[in-house]
Amino acid sequence: MPSVTWGVIQGRKEKLVSRVIICDYLKSIGIVPDELEELELPSTVDVMRERVEFLQKIGLTIDDINEYPLMLGCSVRKNIIPVLGYLEKIGIPRARMGEFVKNYPQCLHTSVVVELVPVVRFLRGLDVEKQDIGYVLMKYPELLGFKLEGTMSTSVAYLISIGVNPRDIGPMVTQYPYILGMRVGTMIKPLVDYLVSLGLPKKILARMFEKRAYILGYDLEETVKPNVDCLISFGIRKEVIASVIAQYPQILGLPLKAKLSSQQYFFNLKLKIDPDGFARVIERMPQIVSLNQNVIMKPVDFLLGRGISSDDVAKMVVKCPQLVALQVGLMKNSYYFFKSEMGRPVKEIVEFPDYFTYSLESRIKPRYQRLQSKGIRCSLAWFLNCSDHRFEERLQGAYIEAESSGPSFSMGGKLQLPGADIVSEEEDESDDEILYRRTVSL
Repeated sequence: MPSVTWGVIQGRKEKLVSRVIICDYLKSIGIVPDELEELELPSTVDVMRERVEFLQKIGLTIDDINEYPLMLGCSVRKNIIPVLGYLEKIGIPRARMGEFVKNYPQCLHTSVVVELVPVVRFLRGLDVEKQDIGYVLMKYPELLGFKLEGTMSTSVAYLISIGVNPRDIGPMVTQYPYILGMRVGTMIKPLVDYLVSLGLPKKILARMFEKRAYILGYDLEETVKPNVDCLISFGIRKEVIASVIAQYPQILGLPLKAKLSSQQYFFNLKLKIDPDGFARVIERMPQIVSLNQNVIMKPVDFLLGRGISSDDVAKMVVKCPQLVALQVGLMKNSYYFFKSEMGRPVKEIVEFPDYFTYSLESRIKPRYQRLQSKGIRCSLAWFLNCSDHRFEERLQGAYIEAESSGPSFSMGGKLQLPGADIVSEEEDESDDEILYRRTVSL
């Protein structure tokens, strides 16, 4: 039986007359009815007018309706009101309901019980928080049209198979719901296989995806591969590409050639660092490709203002690129302590620029005071670049080693300690384990 909104049961002739009248009405308000030829329309203009006015009331324009005129086939009481009522209940704000329907008008054809409720239950089963359901669907409304046993389930299963923690799937979906619409065979797996071929273990990729799920959306052929080739063309060594990506995964999706070209020119012009030195800087701190040049110059100007030559500043930046991202206020405090309390020559800071990266209050001062009480004279690297436990061993004389220039620091990577014969706390760990630990700590 027809619904009450469709009026009386009509014969063939009456239906044709009603269709003509309704189409004329739609044309009069700017709606093109061509796509409605195969659609059964209501029996009266009043019912159609009610539908149009209701859609306009929730925020849709005539142009929006023209984008998807099939929504006019939905009954206000039997389709539209139940669907919108449920969407509001699960967290879609009423003020943004029109925007939601505009982005995914097909939702008006769905059954709340048969189609919408199962999708919401599926999302809750992935540990998407109840209060985030609306946010996820606003971001990716097409989820409401997916089959649960299809793409959504397989993409989740594959991510878990490479080491993603099942408890992190919910936060990942909240951050980047599009992963549920990605096909494993054509999108996710090829990207994972390529990154593994560069030297990134799957467990590190899993940690990267957990924190930055949007990386899965980077196009392999159009963006990721060209960016890796770009890094190599700028002098970054193939064997450290994996470390660069682990430190700064976003580098895979940036307009990299333009950024690297700009920064390389800037480093050469302002800091007197040649292209080879710039490549070493990027290897140690790839985030520099996105660092504002005004920010970079503040620490550099501070060092130049302390009487350090431009050549020495360039050497310091290549050794420890983190310098260019430090707050000048903290550098001033550390430098003042270095000069007034320690009374050491500036040459020592040039040789060990990492000094500025350590906390003055929690590491430099306490350790220096311990050295003073024991009457020990040593290099900056000797008392700063070690764990608290190792420092205590050194003070007690239980750990003896020769003076050295200290390790070369690679942000997020393994510390390369000078002297292979020195026992390291990381000696028993594999390279993968070390890279994994440092990636997780970022």
